[in-house]
Amino acid sequence: MTDHQPAIVSAGEALVDFVPDPVPGGGPMNVAIAAARLGARSAFAGGISTDEHGVTIWDHLLANGVDLSLCERTDAPTARAIVEHVPELRFRFEGGNTADTLLSDLPLDTLGAGPHILHGGTLGMFRGPTAETLARAVENHDGIVSLDPNIRPQIIDDRAEWDHFHQRWLTGTHIYKGSDEDLDWIWPGRTPESCAEELLAGDVRVAMITRGGEGLSILTAHGASTAVAPEVEVVDTVGAGDTIVGTVLASLWEWQIYTADALATVTSDHWQTIARRAVGAAAVTVSRAGADVPTRDDLGDLWG
Repeated sequence: MTDHQPAIVSAGEALVDFVPDPVPGGGPMNVAIAAARLGARSAFAGGISTDEHGVTIWDHLLANGVDLSLCERTDAPTARAIVEHVPELRFRFEGGNTADTLLSDLPLDTLGAGPHILHGGTLGMFRGPTAETLARAVENHDGIVSLDPNIRPQIIDDRAEWDHFHQRWLTGTHIYKGSDEDLDWIWPGRTPESCAEELLAGDVRVAMITRGGEGLSILTAHGASTAVAPEVEVVDTVGAGDTIVGTVLASLWEWQIYTADALATVTSDHWQTIARRAVGAAAVTVSRAGADVPTRDDLGDLWG
């Protein structure tokens, strides 16, 4: 890996998850860590606080080899997600005027020649100045754009505003990942498959549907590839979907698939390999506390 290669840029929020002790988290940050641990050139773009939790996040990203040249430091506080199991996973969020909402620019050219892969979603897609910064970047990006809306209904106060930014992302998104619960919230009363068909009829080239323990489906114009999740003892489901996204993007990066046109060259067999890798990686993550995503060595033959 060299700095001359395109990067996977995960843009949006970095926060702390209390599970119950504070650990670095946030969907885009988890994707950046996952991609880096799997050997890709990985960068994180977002606002990171200079407070105690922000320092922990910064050090965690650096320790995992993530490029932080697109980050902005601020003395605004770090957002906090309180993760509870009662017994189902539930989030309580503390995030008013936090550092993650304040990203003012995304100069991807500072990473060198692209086209880079740009990923986002979760909270960064719709909160504060960050939302506008990322939407503009998507609208002007010449590489692959990946979106995982990763819905947190209790945090979305203004559905119309969320819809506005979601639609702006959709006009430039090539890879769309949604859980069955996400898709039902966005398009109520429809099957995940019908949502995927609508996405693929537009600009989206790849639609990924996650169904928890039932596994993953990857749909393209050439058909569907599916993989069933391995049976493991589940400790914590935080970060499972982010692991899937990071694994998919790291696989494409490894094969030098950086543009929408290049996506069309990925065969059904390759998508099947990616699907197996992704559910295998997610199984490792859910067997651990917190969003502790795997390395290539953890995946063994799955990455071969």
